[in-house]
Amino acid sequence: MKLNRIKLLLLDVDGVLTDGQIIYTDSGEQIKSFSSKDGMGLRLLMDNGIRVGIVTGRKSDALAHRCRNLGIDLVFDGISDKGAAFIKIAEQTGILAKDIAFAGDDLIDLPAMIRAGVSFTVPDAPEEVKLKADMVTSARGGHGAVREICELILKSKGVWEQLINKYLS
Repeated sequence: MKLNRIKLLLLDVDGVLTDGQIIYTDSGEQIKSFSSKDGMGLRLLMDNGIRVGIVTGRKSDALAHRCRNLGIDLVFDGISDKGAAFIKIAEQTGILAKDIAFAGDDLIDLPAMIRAGVSFTVPDAPEEVKLKADMVTSARGGHGAVREICELILKSKGVWEQLINKYLS
């Protein structure tokens, strides 16, 4: 895999950053559960110069709060054509498609996954998605899959040991 080239990680939300469950309150508010370990991985990526963006079919206040908390400002929500969004993001950021990784978990993610330099999916993705992914994480969405991806990217760039040593000193 060409992980050491990655300059931007794009993520689907439901099923990748979350476990895919969407919980509604009686008043109609959405509740999403995010992994703190995934958040730490994303912060480590961003702190090491790798951009992070979101491409999701749904809009939610919970996601907006999570992105603000993590400092993710490249957010494309309410997207039905993820392939077109991928192209737009590449043009907007000036980052070549081969230097972008995309993580998705369902059929709607395939147009972005096939355009990305490296694509990831999760173990419970449909077989058609797993066949198109460069890598299937061992962890499930919302349970460390994104952290796993972040660590792989950082290790491929040779900065993981420095990060560990920073926390040990």
